[in-house]
Amino acid sequence: MASEAAESQGQPPTPPPELKKPGFFECPISNTHLHRKDIANIIQECKEESFYYRALPWSLGSMLVTQGLVYKGFLSRNPRFGSLPKVALAGVLGFVIGKISYIGVCQSKFHAVGVHPFGKEFRPHHKRHCHHVCEECKSKNATNENKTTQPSSS
Repeated sequence: MASEAAESQGQPPTPPPELKKPGFFECPISNTHLHRKDIANIIQECKEESFYYRALPWSLGSMLVTQGLVYKGFLSRNPRFGSLPKVALAGVLGFVIGKISYIGVCQSKFHAVGVHPFGKEFRPHHKRHCHHVCEECKSKNATNENKTTQPSSS
């Protein structure tokens, strides 16, 4: 009945709970599912804010300072292109420094919703496991460790 009402309203039907299986790295206790749209919104916010609040001001500021230094004679002009190469390089470096300087703010936005994209979990040598001490997780970790520590018979 409920699935028919959901279909008539244009929503996809929800599968019964017995068909929902946890993923490979999911803990049965702390199943905090975040929607992809939320993560995509945070990423988009970080891109826009880092551009307007840091990258653009740093880029324009460094270009302005470099042009001033060339104009005053502290930096020499290129005989063929003038001050353009130095000003362009200063703009690119200012842009990169501005983007990098905003990483901490984006990191705090992800931490606020419970996602840790820059933590130890995402390094290649780190084994993902459940942070809780439940019997199911203990048995899974024990079987995985036994498989990796057994020497080959050849």
